[in-house]
Amino acid sequence: MQGIDLLRELAERVLMRSPADETEVLYLGEDSSLTRFANNEIHQNVAETNLSLQVRVVVSDSVGVASTNSLRDKALDEVVDTAIKLAQVQPPHPEWPGLPRPSGVPVPVDGFVHATGSASPNERASMIERVCRPAIRTGLVASGALQTASQELMVANSHDIFVYYPSTFADFVTVVMGDSGSGYSHQSSADVTNIDVEALGQAAIEKAQRSREPIDLEPGRYDVVLEEYAVEDMVRFISSLGLGGQAYLEGRSFASHRLEERVTGEQITLIDNGLDPDRLPLPVDFEGVPRQRVMLIENGVVRNVVWDHYWANKSKSFHNTGHALPAPNTYGPIPIHLQMAPGETPKNELVKQIEHGLWVTRFNYTRTVHPMKVIVTGLTRDGTFLIENGEIVAPVKNLRFTESYLEAFGRVIAVSQERRLLKGWYGASLVPAVALKDFTFTGKTEF
Repeated sequence: MQGIDLLRELAERVLMRSPADETEVLYLGEDSSLTRFANNEIHQNVAETNLSLQVRVVVSDSVGVASTNSLRDKALDEVVDTAIKLAQVQPPHPEWPGLPRPSGVPVPVDGFVHATGSASPNERASMIERVCRPAIRTGLVASGALQTASQELMVANSHDIFVYYPSTFADFVTVVMGDSGSGYSHQSSADVTNIDVEALGQAAIEKAQRSREPIDLEPGRYDVVLEEYAVEDMVRFISSLGLGGQAYLEGRSFASHRLEERVTGEQITLIDNGLDPDRLPLPVDFEGVPRQRVMLIENGVVRNVVWDHYWANKSKSFHNTGHALPAPNTYGPIPIHLQMAPGETPKNELVKQIEHGLWVTRFNYTRTVHPMKVIVTGLTRDGTFLIENGEIVAPVKNLRFTESYLEAFGRVIAVSQERRLLKGWYGASLVPAVALKDFTFTGKTEF
């Protein structure tokens, strides 16, 4: 960890080197430790310190971006020079609004947990042991990883923006396998002590045990219970394909020309909130703009999409919500701190809502079929079960689905009270499990 004083000095060292009309400095640093296990034993402990220093310059409305992982004076000279040379060979950007200027103070949110940042290999090993030993006793094989990390974000520019934010995260995932079945568990937190690896391991073990000798099931439309892992996939596709300002303005989003219209069932409420201290917060975006809490879908009605500096200015009617990703960014602003509202049904009672259908643990290899309709195809994985008369009666071989996630959320039967935090590439999603009607399965597998 560099700390705020050293990173402020670093920003000044870069800015003073740049003769460009505008200059931006983005620093991303991480001290990460990872313990991997396979075949019920730890096979790798790694610790990595990494950093990325990115410089964006503007020369006569032409933009250049360059990066380095060295903080030496020579490297700073080179990265600034490279960014300027790249800008000089780019065509002028006719709609360039300039780099952001200070626009308020970020909401003070503490996302740094000392227990996570200082977690030792022995502590991680002790946590993993609580998964592997029960797996051994049941004749199963546990594999997975536990990662703990400290991160630093610093953004500064020539318009006097300077922001610094330290944070931590812990992320645990395991797959438990038997001869003909498998189970899966995953959880993330800013605080490693909040991750109940024993309960997660037990859930994966029970899933693997119940998955033995799966039966064939013909494709078709089935009522389903989707666990949080599958729901996370759904909200991630919905947000990345349709709830960003660039897709909205370009007419590529289901929300284009449909704000204040119903797009899902009334039980679906989705917000983006990077200010929640318990949910891997990030109170600023990657341009140093304070992040706002944004209501995306409220009781099935699409209310807003998220914006960054460039696309908000281009829209001429929406304001910047602080959702810029690191430049160069061809995706535009995207929600990365998704929270789906909980329901009133305990998760273990969702199955009682299904007369004939399937319990699905998670989706795998999901790919977009139709972006505007958010039609996605993929496979079930690590625990798919047949439900009859409100009870799980048999494991099922994995199925391929092809379904509009939006339309599926329009057929909600119930939403669980419990929610789980699951980390993504940036940010994380806090999601419940759901029961849905008529989910479309289009193919089957031999496993």
